[in-house]
Amino acid sequence: MVEQVLVPGSNAGLQQWLDYQLAIHPQEIELGLARVATVADRLQLRDLAPAKVITVAGTNGKGTTCRMLELILQQAGYRVGVYSSPHLLHYNERVRIQGHDASDGDFIAAFAKIERQRGDVSLSFFEYGTLAALMLFKQAALDVVILEVGLGGRLDATNIIDADVSVITAVDLDHQAYLGNTREQVGYEKAGIFRQGRPAVVGDPQMPASVAEVATEKGAALKRVGQAFSWQVTDATHWRFTGSRWQLEGLPKPTLPLPNAATALAALESLVDELPERAIAQGLQQATLTGRMEHFSEQPLILLDVAHNPHAARYLASQLQQLPRHGKLYAICGMLKDKDIHGVLQVLSPLVDDWQLVSLHNERGATAGVLRQALATDARTQQFDTMAAAWQALSPRLQHSDVVIVFGSFYTVSGFKEAVQSTGKE
Repeated sequence: MVEQVLVPGSNAGLQQWLDYQLAIHPQEIELGLARVATVADRLQLRDLAPAKVITVAGTNGKGTTCRMLELILQQAGYRVGVYSSPHLLHYNERVRIQGHDASDGDFIAAFAKIERQRGDVSLSFFEYGTLAALMLFKQAALDVVILEVGLGGRLDATNIIDADVSVITAVDLDHQAYLGNTREQVGYEKAGIFRQGRPAVVGDPQMPASVAEVATEKGAALKRVGQAFSWQVTDATHWRFTGSRWQLEGLPKPTLPLPNAATALAALESLVDELPERAIAQGLQQATLTGRMEHFSEQPLILLDVAHNPHAARYLASQLQQLPRHGKLYAICGMLKDKDIHGVLQVLSPLVDDWQLVSLHNERGATAGVLRQALATDARTQQFDTMAAAWQALSPRLQHSDVVIVFGSFYTVSGFKEAVQSTGKE
C-alpha cells in the first residue's frame, strides 16, 4: 500500500514544499508539456504580456548568456526577471527579479496556489518551479522575462511560453537518453523553442542542419553567428560586435565567454530598437556567474567551473592554458555517471598535475573509482568518498603559486563551497 503524502500545511517552510514535490512525483526528469500546460492555463500563466520573453536553450552557455542579457537590460533601465536551473546552494537562486533571489515566502505562496489548482495533474519538481517562476514574474510587472531552458527545449516546461526571441547558445552531446545521440537530434530538440515569425538566434558556429530545418518548418527568422551577426577581438581588452542593425566598437571583454556575449547582443538587437552603449559596456563588465570560471581564491588561485561535458571541458581547458602558471595545477573532480566521463577527463588530463577524484552521493553520482577507471594519466591521483575529505587532504599541500580547478558538476561546485565553509579554511 502506497503511503499518502500530506500536502504541506499553512506553516510549512520552503524545504517541506520541495520535499513534498519530490515525494509525489519521484521521477526527476519527465519531459512533456501537457501536464504543466494544463495547470498553467488554470492559473492564467501562459501569457506574460506586456513583458517580452527571451527563451535560452543550449548544451552549454545558457546561464552565462542569461546573466549578460539580464545585466545589460537592467543597466538600460528595464525591469527584468530570470528563471534558471539548477541552483548551486539555495533553491531561491532559480528565480531572480531585478537582481534579487525570490524569497522563501514568495515561493511558498506560489506553490500553495499551484497545489490548489493542479487537481489530479501530477507535476514534476521542475514543473512546479517553472510555474512558480511564471507566477512571480507576472506579479512583478516586468519589462523582460528571461527563461533558461532546463533540458532540451521542445518538451521542456519553459516551452509552454511563446518567446519573443529564442536563443540557442551551443549544440553538443549531453543528456543523450532524452535528446538523442547525434548533434542533429539534439539540435532538433533545442530548436523546438522557435516561434513563427519571431527571431531565432543561434550562437553555435557549427549549427546542425536540423536547427535550420526546424526554423524553416516553423517560419522562424533564423539569425545565426557568422551570417546575421559576428564578433572579433580587436585588442587585449576590447572586441567588436557586428549585427544586422548594430555595429558596436570598443566593447570591454567580459569575464564570461565572448561567444555567449555576442549571442546575447544578437538577441537584444532582435528584441529592442536600441540600447545605450554605456549600458551594454557596464552589463558586460559586471557579468559574472557562480560556478562559471568563478575565482574562489587568488593565492592559491582556486577556480570553480560546472563543466560536465566535452564541449564545456574544451572551453575550460582553453581558459586554463591562458593562465600564467608557476606552480602545479590540481584538479578536484566529481561527476554524474550519466555524463561522458571519459570524454571530459580526456580533454583535461594533459593539463593536470595532480588529481583528487570525489564520489558524488546521489542517485546519478559516479564514484571516485569510476572516475579513476576513465582517467588515463601518469599524474598523481587520489580517490575520496567526500568533498570534505578531498579538501582536507589537499589544502595543506597547496602553495601560493598553485592553481586548483574544481569541476565536473553543479553538485561538485556546491559541495566544495560547503566543505570549505564547514572547515573555515580557504
